Amino acid sequence: MRPAVNVAVRAARAAGQIILRHMNRVDSLAVVEKQQLDFASEVDRLAETEIIRELKRAYPRHAVLAEESGATGSGKNTWVIDPLDGTHNYLRGFPHFCVSIALLEHGDPIIGVVYDPLRSELFTASKGDGAFLNDRRMRVGKRDGLPGALLATGFPFRQRRHLDAQIGMTRALLQEAEDIRRTGSAALDIAYVAAGRLDGFYEIGLKPWDMAAACLLVREAGGKHCDFVGRDGMPESGNLLAGNIKVVDAMVKAIAPELTPALAR
Repeated sequence: MRPAVNVAVRAARAAGQIILRHMNRVDSLAVVEKQQLDFASEVDRLAETEIIRELKRAYPRHAVLAEESGATGSGKNTWVIDPLDGTHNYLRGFPHFCVSIALLEHGDPIIGVVYDPLRSELFTASKGDGAFLNDRRMRVGKRDGLPGALLATGFPFRQRRHLDAQIGMTRALLQEAEDIRRTGSAALDIAYVAAGRLDGFYEIGLKPWDMAAACLLVREAGGKHCDFVGRDGMPESGNLLAGNIKVVDAMVKAIAPELTPALAR
């Protein structure tokens, strides 16, 4: 395991301890609404502070892009952090949330860590070295297309103007797929794709901290991630598809008639 993975794992575990420590008093947590339907708690901020402290101790010159505190520094290396992906779930006691940490080099993820503190599940990847769940190698599922596929999605609370298109895409995918889950943590859902628990994932308007680490997990597990028209890579638009190559190609084809010009960019 590369040294940077070890550092990110240590940071994720430290954040996870903070998250679990506060679980029994969520009713008393200070919560702010950053924008409509977008909440952050004091746990998000405490966990993020701890992650940044750990990362900066090892890599003081690296830049940071974090969900709560924003961007600091510059250079070829940037740590991208979501201290608690699934805050809504956490505040309601819904047991599906995670810590997500990625290291980008010139904008491309080279280290990815997604940590589920409730289940003690640690998803890790480094570019070219494969993807692992608690030190066991992961591979994406082997499904040949959408028939029988189990997909996951999230509804775009930041961009509700696209809701009609999302519903159209969901309807189109359900014509062929077995079922669709909507669980509230994009990073953990995409990690499940890498682990073969889900066959595919799609969502509109993700931020870098929602997807950077998990996209590397999928890629290193033998899968593919792209935008809604099939352009490879981590989409600047945040409109993401992920899965094995055959499932993603089938998703691109299925949703094409539902895409608005804005979603096809």
